[in-house]
Amino acid sequence: MTPAERMGAILRRERPDRVPFMPFIFGYCARNVGYPVRAFYEDAEKSFWCQMWTQEMFGYDGGPNYGYASVGGWEFGGEIKMPESEWEQAPVVTRFPAQTPEEVEALGIPDVETAGYLPIAIEFAKIQQRFGMPITVKILPAFTCAGNIAEVEVLCRWIIKRPDVVHSLMRKITDFAVMVIDYYVEDFSGHPMMASTGDATSANQIISPGQFEEFVLPYQKEIHQHAMERGIKHIFCHICGEQNLNLRYWAEIPFGEPGILSFGHEVDLEAAIEYFGEKHAIGGNVEPRIIQEGTWQEVYELSRICIQKAKHAPSGYLLMAGCEVPVQAPPYNIYVMKKAVMDFGFYD
Repeated sequence: MTPAERMGAILRRERPDRVPFMPFIFGYCARNVGYPVRAFYEDAEKSFWCQMWTQEMFGYDGGPNYGYASVGGWEFGGEIKMPESEWEQAPVVTRFPAQTPEEVEALGIPDVETAGYLPIAIEFAKIQQRFGMPITVKILPAFTCAGNIAEVEVLCRWIIKRPDVVHSLMRKITDFAVMVIDYYVEDFSGHPMMASTGDATSANQIISPGQFEEFVLPYQKEIHQHAMERGIKHIFCHICGEQNLNLRYWAEIPFGEPGILSFGHEVDLEAAIEYFGEKHAIGGNVEPRIIQEGTWQEVYELSRICIQKAKHAPSGYLLMAGCEVPVQAPPYNIYVMKKAVMDFGFYD
């Protein structure tokens, strides 16, 4: 099968010839082809082509995508810093736009056409359209956005002392997220689409499962339901970090027919299959630290374990890193992930 045929089989809940390899790779692609990492995030054309060339080099599946985890801060009027040093791999928020209840109250809903990274994301989607690829619709992770607007420490204090402020902020983010979906659907009407998102700030290192149920679940569920209503059939979502106590709530959120859910190394793939495997394809979850710092033998062995645990997931499985591949990862460590797929990933 070609990569497109392999991914198409996953989205039809059919068995491909082998486990797809979709490494979860962004800023690394820019560095790999000789661009500064920041080019991935600020230049749609370079972002697209560095991914295409890196995919050709390693022979992995899945098409080019665009986005980063610190979304929300820039879009709601804050400031970000692009990656500069050899170890930085994504933008970070340097000025949070709403760190007081009064600033939350004063927040307006941004203009989708001009807010933060969205003009770049839309330009990236136009390149996908030009080459006949499915458009990647950006679904905003509401709680992660909240942490990038107010700062995570401030947000956590408000959860205890001012839950009303958190709900007000989440409402504004949700309304904006719905507008973003509508913009994509209307601007690229009639073109195949798939959505992409991920949430790290809701991890149990930060909030409890009870807090997830109150402050995350209803808003993210509303956003995803709206995407489904607008005709988006598949959502890729990276459920990042220690999320084991939240899995039962994530299972209430729609991701499409099917979605693709990837997990950090903190969530065992067998647990992910138990909660989601009947409805959605499962992705993951070789630890990124090992991909960067470990030997190739360690990366190969972890990849083998992941494949053998999840290869027969009911709705399919994709070998991926447990989060974004670090920009300093040795190329051979990425190669041996593909080698593990070729050695252990074929279906009889």
